[in-house]
Amino acid sequence: MATQLEVARSGQISEAMKCVGQIENLDPKFVRDEIAAGRLVIPANTVHLAGNLVPAGIGRACSVKINANIGASDIRSSLAGEIDKMKMAIRLGADAMMDLSTGGDLDEIRRQLLSHCTVPFGTVPIYEVIVDRAVEDIDKDTILRVVEKQARQGVDFFTIHAGLLREHIDLIKSRVCGIVSRGGSLIAKWMVHHNKQNPLYELFDDLCDIMREYDVCFSLGDGLRPGCIADATDEAQIAELRVLGELTQRAQERGCQVMVEGPGHVPYDQIKYNMELQAEICNGAPFYVLGPLVTDIAPGYDHITSAIGGTAAAFYGASFLCYVTPREHLGLPDAEDVRQGVIASKIAAHAADVARGLPGASDRDRRLSTARANLQWDKHLSESMDPETAQRMHDEASVKSNMPSAGKDADYCTMCGHDWCSVRINKELREAK
Repeated sequence: MATQLEVARSGQISEAMKCVGQIENLDPKFVRDEIAAGRLVIPANTVHLAGNLVPAGIGRACSVKINANIGASDIRSSLAGEIDKMKMAIRLGADAMMDLSTGGDLDEIRRQLLSHCTVPFGTVPIYEVIVDRAVEDIDKDTILRVVEKQARQGVDFFTIHAGLLREHIDLIKSRVCGIVSRGGSLIAKWMVHHNKQNPLYELFDDLCDIMREYDVCFSLGDGLRPGCIADATDEAQIAELRVLGELTQRAQERGCQVMVEGPGHVPYDQIKYNMELQAEICNGAPFYVLGPLVTDIAPGYDHITSAIGGTAAAFYGASFLCYVTPREHLGLPDAEDVRQGVIASKIAAHAADVARGLPGASDRDRRLSTARANLQWDKHLSESMDPETAQRMHDEASVKSNMPSAGKDADYCTMCGHDWCSVRINKELREAK
């Protein structure tokens, strides 16, 4: 069976391309052409696509997408809890999910999550490779076996840390935070122990063959992403990025869809350069960034530092934002952390779409603002990005203010009261004319 990339390059239009065109209000022919050029991907494993997956397009031609990470661990392993977090994240607007589980029955966790997941679903296969074995004991056969098994289960995209090479290790010695990527650090440890090249790099063609069979999209991992702003845009990061550019071309030549992962922690003034450099080196392949976080000093609030950087990144070239929760750097996120991470990332993506002038991007803003101006509380709240939170806050304020019907029928706002409400006064001025 041909991949979406191969179908596009043959001049055909798949059902997934038609679906993306309808969702994004794009001509399916344009979607096809963007996929053929490698600037757009539809992560849609043929197994998942035959089940409950709704195809999504990731690329500059589409709206900016966001990903939410979940996953069980040896510290906190509740499959039911992870399913609940995934369902909530999707309900709040997450466009993709990644399972980063490192504890529990990984096969059953993936099976259950995929059975409930209607959006593209990703994993980092090297995590499972490490389970129950020392890093030093990783072998190539195990890597390929795990990748093939996960592809057969229906995973839509894999983070593959194939760009971190043995010759890059010396470049991290001057870093403040070294290697912060889990996958990157595991591969680096293996290379140092064996004094050999990255096995994922050496197996890359074999990985392509497996991923092409199921149309699993590459998400080329940035094992040397900066973990603090002092390490941003350094020699190590750029050296790996150049290898990712090479691997992008190799994967596409073998019929595989590719997106590329990017930093990390980046000062605001360096974000534009990072986005433009990736587009140049990777020939416009969709860029998938973690944040980026624009400062290091906000533990507990990193969903905010991430959203600031995410808006800039998406405006200047990124197509896919990985959410960051308030608990980043501090611990595994709970359900409320996931909620806040998704909403912060959705705000960043939406703000970038509005700034890019994407057709229809600001329509919802206009509808909400019109409802607000007309004191139509139900519509005002329903158009918000997180209606549940907006409704709760409005109800609390209405009760404290003794507003009628918990505020739904009030002709003034909850902040100012009747006499001081500028919205009410403006409405009176309009009606007086």
